[in-house]
Amino acid sequence: MWSFVVVSDIHVGSPRSFRYEPAWNENWKTAREQILEINPDLLLICGDLTRDGNIHRFELEAIKADLDTLPFPYYVVPGNMDTGNKHTDVSGPIKGRDDVRLNIRSEQLKQFSSIFGPLWWSFTYKDIRFSGFCDMIAGSGLPEEKDFWKWMEEQKYKPRAKYHVWIMHYALFIHDIHEPSYDIRDPKQYLAWYFGIDEPYRSRIFKVFKETNTTIVINGHVHCRKTRYVDGIRFDSAPSTAFSQCSGLWIDGDSRLGFLRYDVYDDVIKCAFIPLKRISKAKGYGPRGHPPPDKRDYSIAWEK
Repeated sequence: MWSFVVVSDIHVGSPRSFRYEPAWNENWKTAREQILEINPDLLLICGDLTRDGNIHRFELEAIKADLDTLPFPYYVVPGNMDTGNKHTDVSGPIKGRDDVRLNIRSEQLKQFSSIFGPLWWSFTYKDIRFSGFCDMIAGSGLPEEKDFWKWMEEQKYKPRAKYHVWIMHYALFIHDIHEPSYDIRDPKQYLAWYFGIDEPYRSRIFKVFKETNTTIVINGHVHCRKTRYVDGIRFDSAPSTAFSQCSGLWIDGDSRLGFLRYDVYDDVIKCAFIPLKRISKAKGYGPRGHPPPDKRDYSIAWEK
């Protein structure tokens, strides 16, 4: 038996920023200690490594330096707070949030990849093929999107392993793999739109999953744990280590803070939720959500 660990939405920030939540950094330190005790063969991170890495390169560089000191390899995909949100042509109903302005951009992708490497990757370790990709690019119309779909199609022809585990940031679907795209303009649908992948990109990605012998797909972004099965594929939404949210999105969702441990046996992969041993209550400063530039007051930063 051997193990790998999946962590997501750690949201490590900086006191140099216009906002800072030290509790989230302290929670990551707790999760890090627990992961070191497990000493897995490798660590996978399903995005949102930072609080505002899409704005601050120094946050991406800081968490990269931290992860580089781990005694085992790690593999990451970006989250929307690292590179920008999935694409939309219109904004939703949340007052003060310009969803169009939050769209993922090429310069954000280039910044992330200059620090962490390729935005999509695949490798085989022991009996498992691991693959990960930046799903926010799907439907973005950015120049990089063409390369992404070409890479996805190429995965169909790669050598098969006994198991295939994918990681991504957004949830491929919210309630049903065949659900229609949600309407960003409808207040009752906004959260489902925000956390999931739109059609036709969802179906295109799912087709690749089915054609690449996929065993498990793991996502972050929702900060709420839930498992579903579709056509023999297990879909795990991973918990956050930073903060809970969206407990009402799924009636049976678990928004407790922690991470996932996967133990690999000859005939099965077993998953266990590992709750954080300690949850920080440290207080920070600054706005939540996605504040526009005129709401980012760096004069209140703890470190200048």
